[in-house]
Amino acid sequence: MRIANIDERLTLAVGSGYVDVATASDGKFGPDPQAIYDDWAAFVDWAAHLDIDAQSVNEVDVDTRWGPPVPRPRQVFAIGLNYHDHAAESGLASPTVPPVFTKFPSSLTGHNQSVVLPADTVDWEVELVAVIGTRCDFVSEADAWDHIAGVTVGQDLSERQLQLTGPAPQFSLGKSFRGFAPTGPELVTVDELPNRDDLEIGCALSETEVLQRGRTSNLIFTIPQLIAHLSVVCPLLPGDLIFTGTPAGVGGARNPKKFLRPGEVLTSWIEGVGTLRNPMIAQQK
Repeated sequence: MRIANIDERLTLAVGSGYVDVATASDGKFGPDPQAIYDDWAAFVDWAAHLDIDAQSVNEVDVDTRWGPPVPRPRQVFAIGLNYHDHAAESGLASPTVPPVFTKFPSSLTGHNQSVVLPADTVDWEVELVAVIGTRCDFVSEADAWDHIAGVTVGQDLSERQLQLTGPAPQFSLGKSFRGFAPTGPELVTVDELPNRDDLEIGCALSETEVLQRGRTSNLIFTIPQLIAHLSVVCPLLPGDLIFTGTPAGVGGARNPKKFLRPGEVLTSWIEGVGTLRNPMIAQQK
């Protein structure tokens, strides 16, 4: 199953188009894309029995406005240095416990939405984002996948100057400017994936200059390990997001350093999940 937030309404992907969930369910489920995660099991059951042939399918066009599949999560977790090659390019040892920070929910945006660059040191970090489907409280690794609604493509955009301002780094602030958490276009349930533990992941500028390319099988801490680790500290709630980390290839680790510029288009992809596109624009002065 694939779902999306189109024109601020919950939709279900059908072929190349989308069915409006509130209409198709006769109001059983409302139009709010966020609300569905609090009733995830019932929604999955309804979608599995939906008569697709009887539905009105809306096609995507240039005017389609994509929002983040999870527009208002209560918690957004992010994991640092979760690929050995990214830790190495950062000049750091691979961690033995997950380094965790947060991104503020107000930083979320969707597919094809422009991102304002507040400085000339904004970096890219393509990430597989896991979405919680049922409450996780002291969940074991063995049971973790059962608590996941699905996954989506994400970018952990990072303004490096603010992020690394001392004496203590400002990770959450440097990574939470408006639009610094693009996600989408769709949330994809894991049964749709060729191999949930081994997916190609990457990003490029204007679809031609590849910046990052890796595989999620190289995660140091897997999604089940992250859920087990986090759920000991605090409950993970339906609709919460976990940005699981980025592979090597970030701009701040290059020599010379390279950062995003207005007019560029950042394209991010994950095998079987989708392709996320975000134009970069200058801040108005």
